[in-house]
Parts: sequence; C-alpha cells; structure tokens
Amino acid sequence: MSLRSHVLSTYRKVLREATRWQAASGSTTDTWKEREYIKDEARRLFKRNKELTDEDEIKQHVKEANSRLEMAIHYKNPYPRPLNYPQTLLPPSERRKPISLEKTMKQAKPVYMKSYDD
Repeated sequence: MSLRSHVLSTYRKVLREATRWQAASGSTTDTWKEREYIKDEARRLFKRNKELTDEDEIKQHVKEANSRLEMAIHYKNPYPRPLNYPQTLLPPSERRKPISLEKTMKQAKPVYMKSYDD
C-alpha cells in the first residue's frame, strides 16, 4: 500500500468512526458535539499536514491519528487525554537548565499529542 493511500485510508477511517460515534453519556446533544469535534479535528490536522513530504514524518502523523482513534474508541472520549509529565520535571530544579527541561518534556510527550506542539 502506498503512503498516500495509507493516509487517505486513515482519514476515511476517522471520518467513518465519526459517523458511528455515540457519546458515553447517551445524550443526543453530546453525541452530535463529539461527532462534529472528531470531523473538525481530523479535517484541521490533515489539512495542516497536507504539505509534508518527509515519509518518516508522514508515518509519524498517521501513527498519531491511529493512536488517537484507538484511544477515543477505548475510553469512549474523543478529546485528547491530558499530559502527565514525570514529577521530577516540575518544578524545575536549580541544577537543570531550562533548555534541558524543555527537551525532556518534549521527549515525554506521548505520540497521540505530537500535533499539539504549536
């Protein structure tokens, strides 16, 4: 399967899941809001990354999309899960330089949150 078809397949899979999505609360309003969030988030992220040419970076974004979808299905919550940094990182100790703290925090960010760097 080519990389382009893999990306498009992932995009279709996310949109298909959005049409089948049922909110955990059972509320029709919540279901509608969560479906719209899934569609809008997918469109926003796929459009933002449409100019990427590096294959490894594209694969990383596809992996993120699949991870977020699997987590949403598993936890019945389409919204991103909060980050949990190791306690040793916050607050920064006197011995650490701010640059090393930022680098460590970036490395601690899980794959499903890479799109939230900006």
